[in-house]
Amino acid sequence: MTTETFIQAMGYFSTVLILISFLMTSVVKLRLFNLIGSVIFVIFAFLTKSYPTAIMNIGLCLINIYFLIRLARSRSMTLHLPIALDSAYLKEFLKLYREDIRVYFPAFDPESGENDTAFFVYYDMNPVGLILGRKQENGVLDVALDYTIPKYRDASVGRYLYPHLLGEEGFAALELRSASEKHRPYLQKMGFRQDGDCWRLSR
Repeated sequence: MTTETFIQAMGYFSTVLILISFLMTSVVKLRLFNLIGSVIFVIFAFLTKSYPTAIMNIGLCLINIYFLIRLARSRSMTLHLPIALDSAYLKEFLKLYREDIRVYFPAFDPESGENDTAFFVYYDMNPVGLILGRKQENGVLDVALDYTIPKYRDASVGRYLYPHLLGEEGFAALELRSASEKHRPYLQKMGFRQDGDCWRLSR
């Protein structure tokens, strides 16, 4: 392969990466793929002496880095608020993401009536996560649903929410008894420990 062919292949590859990034449902993956594509495009632009293209992609790199850092910081999740279980908004949220929720929480029943506690996590005032469960007499929150929408699933919403629940909200621990295989790696990442069929996170 000649140097010129390699440079052209680099340009095509970076273009493909940037296009693929816009197909990502996760905002984190979108930013990562776009960042990698833009970095390669910067190198390609300098090698071909296309300096305006290089400047544009340097700008895209900086923008992607800024938003990735912002997402990585817990304070980016600006607000968590309790919500009434009979809220029409909560019901519509559960209806909208019903099929995706079933993938991670196949045993979850929104009509069970067993839950008495629900919190939304907001990013720029947009709801991105929901935890729903029942508070036990010992202060443990028995979690029935711990869901994050696909767009923000890689942003580790729990890293923001769980400390607030165990701190400001006063829960002694969080326990999940119906974690699916797909949800378990996330629980482990967030510090939950398995005890039989129960996954527990305490102060």
